[in-house]
Amino acid sequence: MLKTGTTITRRGLGAILAAGLLATGLAACGNSDTGSDGGDDGKIVLGFSQIGAESGWRTANTNSIKESAAAAGIELKFDDAQGKQENQIKAIRNFIQQKVDVIAFSPIKESGWDTVLKEAKDAKIPVILTDRAVDSADKSLYKSFLGSDFVKEGRLAGEWLVEQKKTATGPVNIVELQGTTGSAPAIDRKEGFATAIAANPNLKIVASQSGDFTRAGGKQVMEQFLKANPKIDVLFAHNDDMGLGALEAITAAGKVPGKDITIITIDAVKDGMQALADGKFNFIAECSPLLGDQLMDLVKKVKAGEEVPARVETQEGTFTQEQAKAALPTRKY
Repeated sequence: MLKTGTTITRRGLGAILAAGLLATGLAACGNSDTGSDGGDDGKIVLGFSQIGAESGWRTANTNSIKESAAAAGIELKFDDAQGKQENQIKAIRNFIQQKVDVIAFSPIKESGWDTVLKEAKDAKIPVILTDRAVDSADKSLYKSFLGSDFVKEGRLAGEWLVEQKKTATGPVNIVELQGTTGSAPAIDRKEGFATAIAANPNLKIVASQSGDFTRAGGKQVMEQFLKANPKIDVLFAHNDDMGLGALEAITAAGKVPGKDITIITIDAVKDGMQALADGKFNFIAECSPLLGDQLMDLVKKVKAGEEVPARVETQEGTFTQEQAKAALPTRKY
């Protein structure tokens, strides 16, 4: 406080006012949580936990999410769980502490999410599931699930095989490369395929094992299949990458992929589509990784308090060799 009668020059008054404005600005910075709740600029902050980078599909999915977030003006806090559920749970808790506006993640496994999802609900942070579902009985723990119909993908693969082998008079031996144990796509694709091939009693799955959705896993397990089963007619791989790994094992065993062994996969990433176009694969059921735009649309709606569908399905198709040749020049992933 100035004493009565004190004279202040114009320069001195300016300095006092500047000091006061600086102090106010510092106080405002100290009270804000910029980058964790959107700050004062109104920007939505999305915390996203990705499974990892185990396949070409997953890499394309990550790129789609990052590009779409940037285009939508959404601040993305991205986490790579490196294939471990405990890492995803830790990331979700970190997002809660950072007070992000929305949390989205692709669950590594179906089970084990109720506790952390309840923590997000209690913090009033909406959650969106992408690509894979969870088996939580309490559907209020998340707002929406955006992804493919994995049972349908398996069923489409099986229906194509049934049609191809409808004139078979003897046993048709099938080996199956499953995805990550306990994951939604592995469980559902197996179910859909098994249901479809039940229409032809000649179609028999003689071996089924997880290749963990990786090329290395597909190659290793296929080598085991070939040693244990002298007659393999069909390979059903839960994704392209495992199928591509299996190609190496099949070729090394002196067999011709696509001819000696019919190969059916799921995903339709570029490398898989090229193998199909080259006649090394025989059929692919599509599972699109380009979920970014749909996810950002859901993020904006739930942040605004709008009602969103509990289930949002991606649009996909199937490919034969000729269809793969036609699609490859403009393929985005």
